[in-house]
Amino acid sequence: MGLTMFEIRPAWEADLEAITEIYNQAVLRTTATMDIAPKSVDDQKKWFDKHNEKVPILVAMHNEVVIGWASLSEYSPRGGYANTAEISIYIHENYHQKGYGKKILQEILKIGRDSGFHSIIARISADSQISLHLFETLGFQYVGTLKEVGRKFDRFLDVVIMQLIFHEAQK
Repeated sequence: MGLTMFEIRPAWEADLEAITEIYNQAVLRTTATMDIAPKSVDDQKKWFDKHNEKVPILVAMHNEVVIGWASLSEYSPRGGYANTAEISIYIHENYHQKGYGKKILQEILKIGRDSGFHSIIARISADSQISLHLFETLGFQYVGTLKEVGRKFDRFLDVVIMQLIFHEAQK
């Protein structure tokens, strides 16, 4: 068995096809997103263009293939929320539960802290126990549950809000 190479790097526009494919797996097969229709690469390009060094997109590479991505996004356009970001992560279904998600989350959280964010928010489907546990292991705290705010696969879904506060970040 040969050595495998794993790397995390900033996303490039050339990664959009892989990013879109991974996201659409989640759209079609999971409750990780409340999108119910697949996205096109053009749709994802509009989303991609809203990111920068402060609110980046990172990709996880395994043997030079994109296997997942994570992003920080503006929580709200209102100025009072400028020190808060929302976090997202999606890993290709063939690479779930292998530690890649934790590694990319750790890296994007480091960037968030270094960028001066004070608070990071995660919205996670309540039925995603693996994701809830992962975020908890990284220091996120349970904030609350929004009851039956999502509807997917012919059922209403609760969404859990989790939060990480960087106490040493600038206020």
